Amino acid sequence: MKFTVGVAMNPLDQLPALAKTAEECGFSSIALPDSLFFMEKQSADYPYTPDGSRMWNEETPWVDPLIAAAAMGAVTSKIEFYTQVLKLGSRNPVLLARQVGSVANLIGNRFGFGVGIGWAPEEFEWCGVPYKNRGARVDEMIEVIKLILRGGMVEYHGEYFDFDRLQMSPAPTRPVPFYVGGHTDIALRRAARVGDGWTSAMIKYDDLVQVIERLRELREEYGRAREPYEIQTVCIDRFGKDGYAQLADAGVTDTIVVPWIFDGIGFEGPLEAKQESLRRFADKYIG
Repeated sequence: MKFTVGVAMNPLDQLPALAKTAEECGFSSIALPDSLFFMEKQSADYPYTPDGSRMWNEETPWVDPLIAAAAMGAVTSKIEFYTQVLKLGSRNPVLLARQVGSVANLIGNRFGFGVGIGWAPEEFEWCGVPYKNRGARVDEMIEVIKLILRGGMVEYHGEYFDFDRLQMSPAPTRPVPFYVGGHTDIALRRAARVGDGWTSAMIKYDDLVQVIERLRELREEYGRAREPYEIQTVCIDRFGKDGYAQLADAGVTDTIVVPWIFDGIGFEGPLEAKQESLRRFADKYIG
């Protein structure tokens, strides 16, 4: 099983150094979060906390994950990066295809595209995109981005997006993997149907096991059971050698960890302390 470092809510000036240290320690990837803005009043519950509140405030630092991947990729050579997850619903897929292709080319195909719909109506509406029919729009968005990234002259005529023949060059020299997020059944269907993997938000082990089994069923239904498939997870109740072994046995291929949290170091903690936490974790679990 691979280990990925989650860097959400850390000071932006620490990110390149954290990526370099993670690479030196043998971590496989960096998971890059996405948040467009902090709205003072939220009209919908955040779906991954018990009371629907957000785990961050208006001063919490965020960076565009595609820009972060380029910056961190520039100071590393082997470690990979993936968005976990970029909220597609409020964006334009043609512009995103240009950005994703650029990042993949600039950092040598070390980029994976983790995608979700987005949970906040404000992020859609204030970016000029309707919240209604967001799932169907995102399905078309994934089709559009994959189509353009394959290279060559392409066109698309759908219900929500329509364009005549165009080409973006250079196309990535390897396909960009798509990891689909979401815990609902419709999200799992999307992940099984069009994803190269599924990526979780915070989840308990027992729920995770059920999700993995459901994904197996759906991939069989879509005729994809024999294709390689990533299971990336943020499991909140399995840690240590025994816990990580359980995750691997359940079918997890990549567990996302924040080693400095285990050492009592907060997001705003000093860079050097976080780097030491990465080294201790790697010595214990990566070898």
